[in-house]
Amino acid sequence: MRLSVLDQSPILTNTSPTQALQQTTELAQFTDRLGYHRFWVSEHHSTKSLAGSAPEILIAHLAAHTKQIRVGTGGILLPHYSAYKVAESFRVLETLHPNRIDLGIGRAPGGLPNVNLALNNGKHPSIESYPQQVKDLMAYLHGHDPYEMNVYATPLGETAPPVWMLGSSGTSARLASDLGTSYSFAHFINGYGGTRAMKRYEEHFAPSLQQSHPEGNVSVFAICADTEDKAEYLASSLDLALLKIEQGEKREHFPTADEAARYPYTFFEKERIQENRRRMAVGSPSQVKKELETLASDYGVNELIINTIVHPFEERLRSYELLADEFGLSN
Repeated sequence: MRLSVLDQSPILTNTSPTQALQQTTELAQFTDRLGYHRFWVSEHHSTKSLAGSAPEILIAHLAAHTKQIRVGTGGILLPHYSAYKVAESFRVLETLHPNRIDLGIGRAPGGLPNVNLALNNGKHPSIESYPQQVKDLMAYLHGHDPYEMNVYATPLGETAPPVWMLGSSGTSARLASDLGTSYSFAHFINGYGGTRAMKRYEEHFAPSLQQSHPEGNVSVFAICADTEDKAEYLASSLDLALLKIEQGEKREHFPTADEAARYPYTFFEKERIQENRRRMAVGSPSQVKKELETLASDYGVNELIINTIVHPFEERLRSYELLADEFGLSN
């Protein structure tokens, strides 16, 4: 089974945005050496606890500082942008790093509602035009002129980055199958309904100019440590972070496990944390491997994208290292 990485450039307690992006770079280089397949970075706007606001810029940097791992976006929020401009940006990236670039796309706002207005000259983007945008994007990426205006996304080349449609619902699965893109389900966002969405995608997939058969993967939170107790301790910080995000609290940093240990949880908050654990695999290497293999089997995929947010950063590196050893990854 392939393992890949989703990194959101979290800003940990007592670290700066500069350090968060430096950590993303170090993690990309580290997981490249360990044998991970992809490294995707996300797009979030006006979010003080996440440093990744321009993934197309960040992956240019990451590709230049790694050797063989695929790098990509998880994802570009297409309704905010011109499909033609996105295609040209990724044609440049593909020309610089042939067969190493992935173009993950989504239609979420990437932040609070006012982000939509700030990114679209005071207007709300048209979600209804998203399917056509995806069609245009794929056409431009593959050297076509969809509106017959003698307009092409340059530089032209023999290879094109694959489009991955990101989603956390059946709607995105239907669209990915109809348009013939690859499909990535965000289990770390929604722990329900993903297996049905993936099955629907595979059963109704329509071949496209990009690919002839369905290709899917699943992203999930995973926290691995040498012992179960240590993994649970580290995961408590993510438990608290997710709880506070759901409660609408704006934080400038992700909390530490010590902060989580001191937090006075109510009964209902503890119940919510257990519910959120559906989105995570936590434990020793053997425990996490078993959970991940079960998840992959349930979804019918052979690739999982691992999102690990723990404090300190060294424990994040260690978690990915333990998983690589347990799964026998190698270059």
